Amino acid sequence: MTFTIQKLGHLGDGIAEGPIFAPMTLPGEVIEGEVENGRITAPKIVTPSPDRVKAPCRHFKACGGCTMQHAADPLVADWKAGIVQAALAAHGLTAPIRSVQTSPQQSRRRAVFSGRRTKKGALIGFHGRASGTIVDLQECSVVRPELLALREAMAALVMLGGSRKGEVSLTATSTLGGVDLAAENLHPLDAKLREEATALGARAGLARLSWNGETVAEWHAPVLAFGKARVAPPPGAFLQATAEGEAALLASVREAVGVAAQIADLFAGCGTFSLPLADQAEVLAVEGEAEMLAALNKGWRAAQGVKRVETVARDLFRRPLLPDELARFDAVVIDPPRAGAEAQVAELARADVDRIAYVSCNPQSFARDAAVLVGVGYHLAWIDVVDQFRWSPHVELAASFTRNAG
Repeated sequence: MTFTIQKLGHLGDGIAEGPIFAPMTLPGEVIEGEVENGRITAPKIVTPSPDRVKAPCRHFKACGGCTMQHAADPLVADWKAGIVQAALAAHGLTAPIRSVQTSPQQSRRRAVFSGRRTKKGALIGFHGRASGTIVDLQECSVVRPELLALREAMAALVMLGGSRKGEVSLTATSTLGGVDLAAENLHPLDAKLREEATALGARAGLARLSWNGETVAEWHAPVLAFGKARVAPPPGAFLQATAEGEAALLASVREAVGVAAQIADLFAGCGTFSLPLADQAEVLAVEGEAEMLAALNKGWRAAQGVKRVETVARDLFRRPLLPDELARFDAVVIDPPRAGAEAQVAELARADVDRIAYVSCNPQSFARDAAVLVGVGYHLAWIDVVDQFRWSPHVELAASFTRNAG
C-alpha cells in the first residue's frame, strides 16, 4: 500500500493518516509498505523529501543512538522547536522560540556505552533500535573521537570483569585531564582485579578509572572548567552532554537572571551554572546529591576572583525551598531532571522572585511547570532550544520568566 507522510511524531517516526507510523521517513514523502498494528517497520521510499540526506554514519539503520540522520539539519531544528511549541500549546501557552542551537557532529563529551562479553571477545556500543542487542560500534558521528578511541580498552575491561550473562555500563567523559571512565555491573573488585584494571587504565591513558562506583586509580585530575573554577565530578556524574550545549545554556541563563546580585541555583549538580554565575553574584547552590555538592564546593574554594557560593544538600522533590527562604534572592535558576520540579515550582509560585531561569530536558514537564508560573502572573518571555543530542528525539531548552511583562 502507498501512504504519504504528513508529519513527524515526537520520537521521530513519520506519521501518515490513520495514524500509521513509519521509521526513518520525512513529511511529504510517499512510501510503500505493509501495515502491522499501525506501523510500517520497513518502509520503501517512493518519493523522497528534498530534506532527505545521506546518513553520515554507517551504523545509522541498526543503531538506536540516532533516529534522524536521514534529515537535513534545518528540518530537525524546526521539528524540535515544534515539540516545544506543542507541549506549551497543550497547556494553553505560547512563547517566542528565539533560536535552536545544535551541537556539532562528534561533540558529545559524555556517553554511556554498553558492553557485553561474547565467545570471541566483547561488544562495545549502543543498543539497536527498540532492542537489547548491542551494535558493535566501529565509528560514531556523535561522540568525541577520544571516547570512541577507548573502544578496545573498554572491551578489555568488559572481558576482565564482565559476566557472560550481564551487560556492563561504561560512562566515558572527556575532561581536561583526559577521559574519565566509570564502569558498572562488573564482578566485585578484589586485589587481583584491581591490579589488572589499574594496568589497563594506565595503558589506555585514562584520567580516572572507576569500578562499580569505587575509584580504582586516578592518573590525572578529571576536571572540567565551570567559569573560573575547576571541578572534578564524582565518577559517572551528570554533565551537560556537549561543551557547546553547555555554553549555549549558560548564555541563556546569564541573560535570564540579568544583573541579579543574589541567585539561588536549584538542582545545581556540580556547579554548571552556580560557579560561572559567581563571577557576578553570591549564589546558593542546592542539590540532592552530596557528592556532587562536595565537588562543587571544592572547586569554588580553589577558584580565584569569584563571589561566595553556599552549598546546601537537600531533596527538592520532598523539601522544596519555601517562599521565606526564597525571599532574599533576586533570581532563581532551576535545572530539574526529566520529571520537572512540580513541588518546587509550587513554592516559587507563592514567592516573589523577580526572575527565573528555567533549564529543562523535557518539554512536557517544563510546559506543566510553566503553566503554574504563568498562572500566578509570571511572563514567559522567551525560550532558547538547545540540541545537545544531535539526531535524537531529545530536546533541551532554557527559558526566561519575569514577574512583570517588561
